Amino acid sequence: MKSPEELLLFAERLAAVEEIECVTPDLNGIPRGKTMTVEGFLSGRRLQLARGVLLQCLMGGYPPASFYGGDDGDLALHADPQQVHILPWSEPPRALAICDALEVDGRPCGLSTRGLLRRVLADYAALGITPVVATEVEFFIFAPNPDPREPFLPPLGLDGRREVGASAFTVASSNGLRPFFAEVYRCMAALGLPRDTFMHEMGVSQFEINFPHGDALQLADQTFLFKHLLHEVALQHGLIAVCMAKPLGGVPGSSMHIHQSLVDASGRNLFSAADGEATPAFAQFIGGLQAGLAELTLLLAPNVNSYHRLAHPYASPNNVCWAYDNRAAGLRIPASGPEARRVENRLPGADANPYLALAASLGAGLYGLVRGLHPSLPARGEFQVPDALRLPSSMNEALHRLQRSSLARELFGDEFVDGYLASKALELASFLEEITPWERRVLAPQL
Repeated sequence: MKSPEELLLFAERLAAVEEIECVTPDLNGIPRGKTMTVEGFLSGRRLQLARGVLLQCLMGGYPPASFYGGDDGDLALHADPQQVHILPWSEPPRALAICDALEVDGRPCGLSTRGLLRRVLADYAALGITPVVATEVEFFIFAPNPDPREPFLPPLGLDGRREVGASAFTVASSNGLRPFFAEVYRCMAALGLPRDTFMHEMGVSQFEINFPHGDALQLADQTFLFKHLLHEVALQHGLIAVCMAKPLGGVPGSSMHIHQSLVDASGRNLFSAADGEATPAFAQFIGGLQAGLAELTLLLAPNVNSYHRLAHPYASPNNVCWAYDNRAAGLRIPASGPEARRVENRLPGADANPYLALAASLGAGLYGLVRGLHPSLPARGEFQVPDALRLPSSMNEALHRLQRSSLARELFGDEFVDGYLASKALELASFLEEITPWERRVLAPQL
């Protein structure tokens, strides 16, 4: 139930709307929930959702009910008072509330990805430490693609042509997308989503937006909201926004880089000592990432398509080597002053659930801190990746690594890990039932 203080706060925000979308991120980071009247929302009526929804596959099906309770009982959706927003792209006006999915008795739900990130952050808080993070989200903007058998195409530009490449980091308006991005910025401001930098990335019609650093749960919420906003605004402009890890062959895929540092109660960066040098905590955090992220790859690269991106090792490193200002390393230490010393995790794709990606990365770092792990020596220049520091190269391999991971079960519990694996195994099986155009084009004429 909502408290009287929460209801008053909600009432002030929702005076101009009639309906509110009450959503929570499922295992894939997709908003799932129900739309209810504002009157019902403000009455304090509890909103309930079937447990199985949190494990829904991308194809629409579900793993066996044993993974979410044989009776598929309900969860309660409890709105976060700080995450209730009027949707600026909606007409008539609607609102959206990001909700925690809780057991009906108020306990945390082991299947909630937002709850799992809360759990990792609580482990940090117990040590008097607060993670500070920032995300960089890459995405493609394409013309509508009504026939999925055909490749994606960039929109027609102002010159009547489609972008073909060589536009990385340009600021020209010839692609005709300025009105679209103006609307994106307007909607971000209305939702209170801050932005740092924006750029045209290396791919054809590929872009990146960077969020300023801050609280980890808030950054996950901002990333979750931004991806939802991006899809909605694109549709209104006759475009499609695609956050697949690798929607086009021959160009880099889309990442969701995570910048991470840790501060104490005074706000001091725990990765830097008073003399400006790196601390043992900095090394231990990297050591934890190196020890844990190969086991947790399926949380950072969650789909079959994710591994097409990781097959391009420079733009998307498929290793847990670390290095100073070297983009070939999966763990990059950007050039900065001591106060901004941080670790950039370059492994997650844009298709990753931001709550899970942050929970996995921060959880692995905490594992290293608590156990005092030591990292490898930093990589330099062009380097060979040792086998021990390689990531799984396929979804099948990543499934098996996660299944055997004691760290994943320690961080997220058996209920979530087993349910996640069951859902992803269904996704992989569905993909393997398809015969691709490449197989028909290359194999059929010759074999």
